[in-house]
Amino acid sequence: MHKTIAITGAGVISAIGVGKESTLQALLHGTSGIEHIKYLHTRHQEFPVGEVKLSNEELKQRLGCEHESLIARTGLLARVALGEALQEAQLHREQLSEVCLISGTTVGGMDLRELYHAEEKMGIDRLHAQIASYNCGQCTELIAQPFGNFAQLSTISTACSAAANAIITGANMIQCGMTDIVVAGGAECLSKFHFNGFNTLMLLDREPCRPFDRTRVGLNLGEGAAYLVLESLDSAKRRGVTPLCVLSGYGNKCDAYHQTASSPNGEGAYLAMTEALTSAGLRPQDIGYVNAHGTGTPNNDQSESQALRRVFGTTLPPISSTKSFTGHTTSASGAIEAVFCMMVLDHQFLPVNLNWREADEDCITPVTAGEQPHSPIVHVLSNAFGFGGNDSSLIFSKCEQ
Repeated sequence: MHKTIAITGAGVISAIGVGKESTLQALLHGTSGIEHIKYLHTRHQEFPVGEVKLSNEELKQRLGCEHESLIARTGLLARVALGEALQEAQLHREQLSEVCLISGTTVGGMDLRELYHAEEKMGIDRLHAQIASYNCGQCTELIAQPFGNFAQLSTISTACSAAANAIITGANMIQCGMTDIVVAGGAECLSKFHFNGFNTLMLLDREPCRPFDRTRVGLNLGEGAAYLVLESLDSAKRRGVTPLCVLSGYGNKCDAYHQTASSPNGEGAYLAMTEALTSAGLRPQDIGYVNAHGTGTPNNDQSESQALRRVFGTTLPPISSTKSFTGHTTSASGAIEAVFCMMVLDHQFLPVNLNWREADEDCITPVTAGEQPHSPIVHVLSNAFGFGGNDSSLIFSKCEQ
């Protein structure tokens, strides 16, 4: 029997805010968080980034964990978002033994690993046992540690679709009857590891990114975290909590076209979106807004535009990329942008595609300043596409539907 997947809590942190309220205000007022590098230690100061406006020390003070030395920035960001999600869902420590946590990350604790790189080359090996603990799975364990004993911890690393795939995995677990409640999302901090990697691939822009614009040349990297509490509707009723919205559909496909590039016709993206629509029992015209993956790279935006046109035809819904606000938060992006979509449903607005100026015939025309919904938004679609063509789409719907 198909179960309704309710979202009963959410938490978020990114370059545009700490928590849902400040994040909402930034989206409503078109305030970008992309600025010059402040916290990441790199010589490449020419690239703007979407950094969370708190140092590690400030994050630790906020969380009350000043004594912890092994918690990476990814984990600190995650704890902020996870704490907000659990609080909103009214989930307490004693209840977590029946709750699963699924977290997406690819960088994990790489920022701490980098701190020891120079010392390691000098022959200092006494830190190797600690360094070995900075893998993605250990990062999830450190994220969960202060909250209590979750029934199960899982980590997903599918690059930029990781958090969306964590949400899909959680929904499937509930559908299969494995559990009633899953907290799913993702976290990623900026690190030299992936910053230099994207730079080597020549995917970074020296200016604020402009997804779908004719003059786009690349992305701005960002960081952050977000988690959603997924729950069967029956469980939410038993606990007496009011759903914020429902996860009505989702799809994941892998076209394996290339290690980093998207296919010219957007095959993986097209299949993911159509699978999400089918699982939700919706038609393309039912979608009131699309949060595009929209990285700002020439390849991604052209490919995603082709996929969107294949799905929606000539009558496209309002579409925008919020990476012009936050930068590309890689493994966390699917969850961060899912929270943005929940805000769209709740507050009935269209996030602006910042910095867009010039139309590209190969791309969709995104939402620009001042646009308002022409009709009530009931269903929204959120895209998250990863390297290797691992593409995921999520559909969120208002509860009354």
